[in-house]
Amino acid sequence: MRKLSYFVGMSLDGYIAGPGHNIDFMPLSEEFVAWLGSEYPETLPTAARPHFGIPADAPNRHYDTIVMGRGTYEPGQLAGLANPYEHLTTYVVSSTLGEVPEPVRLVESDPVALVQRLKKEDGLDIWLGGGKLGAQLIDEIDELVIKSYPVIAGDGTQALAGNFRPADFKLQRRLEFENGTQVSWFTRA
Repeated sequence: MRKLSYFVGMSLDGYIAGPGHNIDFMPLSEEFVAWLGSEYPETLPTAARPHFGIPADAPNRHYDTIVMGRGTYEPGQLAGLANPYEHLTTYVVSSTLGEVPEPVRLVESDPVALVQRLKKEDGLDIWLGGGKLGAQLIDEIDELVIKSYPVIAGDGTQALAGNFRPADFKLQRRLEFENGTQVSWFTRA
């Protein structure tokens, strides 16, 4: 069965983006970017892959599907990327977006039912993107892969916003980079 994995980068104070969806303040070292491109190439937008030395047709290693909220989708859309992750099956969960271009799939309600259906299908794991959506799907998250950057944001989009629902996870491993960035893998306890 496929897992729902919340693969997310955040500041030390739990923000995945600053006001206005800004992520420029997250310190990305060359060492970390090289690791990300090698280990999780599918998490880089299709248009950005050549910039990181990743061929457009590089195989996905962990995920073949992304389920994201409007707040995660819109920055790419505003940058002219109708489908930022062309190499993934893309679902956007929003009751207010109205429409998205094919092959992106709009889900206007019940993201829990969507994820439960996707978990039963064959394929690689499912990548979850978005703080508000993450909070809605807490009970469906099987794995957390948290990229923790050594910076405090102070404001912005929280990693899990709007749903107090404690859930226990167990640390599986942690990797640290020279600039203090850490990647931690957790599974549901």
